[in-house]
Amino acid sequence: MSTPPLPPLNALRSFEATARLGGVGRAAASLHVTHGAISRQLRVLEEHLGVALFERDGRGLRPTAAGEALQQACAGAFGQIREAVAALQRRQRADALVLGCSGSILARWMIPRLQVLQADLPQVPLHWSAQDGSFTEAQQSLDAVLLLAQPPWPPGWQVRELAPERVGVVVSPQHPAAARLRQRPPSTLLGEPLLHTTSRPQAWPAWALAHGLDPARLQLGNGFEHLYYLLEAAVAGLGVAIAPEPLVADELAAGRLLAPWGFAATGGFWVLATPEGASDPRVDALAGWLAAQLARA
Repeated sequence: MSTPPLPPLNALRSFEATARLGGVGRAAASLHVTHGAISRQLRVLEEHLGVALFERDGRGLRPTAAGEALQQACAGAFGQIREAVAALQRRQRADALVLGCSGSILARWMIPRLQVLQADLPQVPLHWSAQDGSFTEAQQSLDAVLLLAQPPWPPGWQVRELAPERVGVVVSPQHPAAARLRQRPPSTLLGEPLLHTTSRPQAWPAWALAHGLDPARLQLGNGFEHLYYLLEAAVAGLGVAIAPEPLVADELAAGRLLAPWGFAATGGFWVLATPEGASDPRVDALAGWLAAQLARA
């Protein structure tokens, strides 16, 4: 008796993420693909199996009885694969703690502090992994991930809140608008072309709303894929930017950047997150060190 062929792996991954996260949009964000790509993979899987796996529940999706059965099987299978991969990676890296964070945080904030970190926590050797996004499937294979994120926290993660996130407008003192911005209210910024980043598209609109301004009146100038490049452009005097306070603290102290209106809380946090159920005392030590560093910043 021949064994029935397995469904396409991409279709199973799309289904598992949709069922686990409760929606096509969340699954697309987790797997770094489009909403349409997830929908196509779900259709492929349902056609392969000949059964409906989801039904509409208001504006969302709910697994059918067949979908619940497949979800349980996929959760166990993918969970075992993730655990095996994580174990292999840890062995290959000589028991280093595998820590993920965005390339911008790594380059602008962590690398300048690595010598202090190694001196303060010699018992916590680290292997760094540049990871964009928040609470993604790829990050679950790591020991921990340092993020800027907003609650509520997704299921499947243990989240340690390190410090409130504070953001503000920054500009080089060499920029033609610097003196004018320091002497006037935030509404003055509505006439300036603003540097922005695709990795945080809501940063400027959220800042505008917090200051009683209409986000539709903002004028976006040059855009950058990553926050790191955005801030390099700001230091070079190419425009007005917005940034988390710790990432520009050194430039502010050295006078390479100015913050005309200071920094304000966003409702988000710097967090150190680990997959739920993971237990490693090194993560607790690292969380304490990071919190102390952020408090100094």
